[in-house]
Amino acid sequence: MNKQGPAKDQPGTASPSGPGIANTEFLQALGPALASAALPGKAAGMAAYMKSSMPFLGVPSPTVRRTVKALARDHPFSGPGELHATALELWTGATHREQRYAAIMLCDSRLGRGEPALLPFYAVVIGTGQWWDYVDSVAPRLCELLIGDRAAMEPLLRQWSRHPDFWFRRAAIISQLPAKAATDVQLLADVIEPNLADKEFFIRKAIGWALRQHARTDPEWVLRFVAAHGLSPLSRREALKHL
Repeated sequence: MNKQGPAKDQPGTASPSGPGIANTEFLQALGPALASAALPGKAAGMAAYMKSSMPFLGVPSPTVRRTVKALARDHPFSGPGELHATALELWTGATHREQRYAAIMLCDSRLGRGEPALLPFYAVVIGTGQWWDYVDSVAPRLCELLIGDRAAMEPLLRQWSRHPDFWFRRAAIISQLPAKAATDVQLLADVIEPNLADKEFFIRKAIGWALRQHARTDPEWVLRFVAAHGLSPLSRREALKHL
């Protein structure tokens, strides 16, 4: 994926103590565990690739995920409130990008998947992370929330598809990537259509990606949608890539 402009990595605006009490033992163990797994020689290259103003430790993403899973087993969470508080504290207090990845990965767990209480954290990630790796990591969590409570999530995603911040619009557009046969095509159309004229690369790419993914399930619907709408060349090329 083409990456334009610097990753902003803005500080969080929510209080880490807001949702509950964080899992202090997990947080205390995570820092040393990531430091011991770091490959310092890779850190600068990782930051350059991601155009990140926040430095990297040099820990590969699969290693971060394994570390998070292992420490969560060693220091289990009492419930979604503690998970939310821990993820938020880790996100807002991060000094290195891998810590923010770890915060997101905490939510990709049996306790976190489909948990509505984590929606405010996802909004913090999108609004303060301001980069594609963060947004694309929380998008699957939005899909789980949508499947669990369509009455609440459909209006929110439609609202986000018109958000002044294009990262929220990207999140809405790609929110159904994992849905497959459960994709709500009316919702998919509703979040794409307000963004068809947007010239932002990450929006045009997201539109093409969302359509290309749904084409794996319903190619005829995607062909009809593309024929009926004036997509940008990038969005059209991506949407029809495998058709």
